[in-house]
Amino acid sequence: MKKTIKNALIDAGLVILYIALVVIFMIRGENALRNETASLIMMLLLLVISVAMMGVLIFGKPALWYLEGKKKEAGFLLLYTVGFLFTALILLYAILYTGPF
Repeated sequence: MKKTIKNALIDAGLVILYIALVVIFMIRGENALRNETASLIMMLLLLVISVAMMGVLIFGKPALWYLEGKKKEAGFLLLYTVGFLFTALILLYAILYTGPF
């Protein structure tokens, strides 16, 4: 079980790191892409790459474990990874949100 939790935490951390890099790319590249067509192509390409990366980082290892016969561990890995991502979302929201409820 420890291995599953460790893998889930690593996968969630990599997802968060990838998202941070995409945000940095979008903020820095906002002024560089003045051409509408180039901007649209770049955003669609970024979408495709992001979907592929998230598929690999979130579902890749659980799918491999499932195919290896580790069905229970695969399910827990997926649940823990999504749980860690949800926890990160809540923590970031709590840290960044400055207004009253």
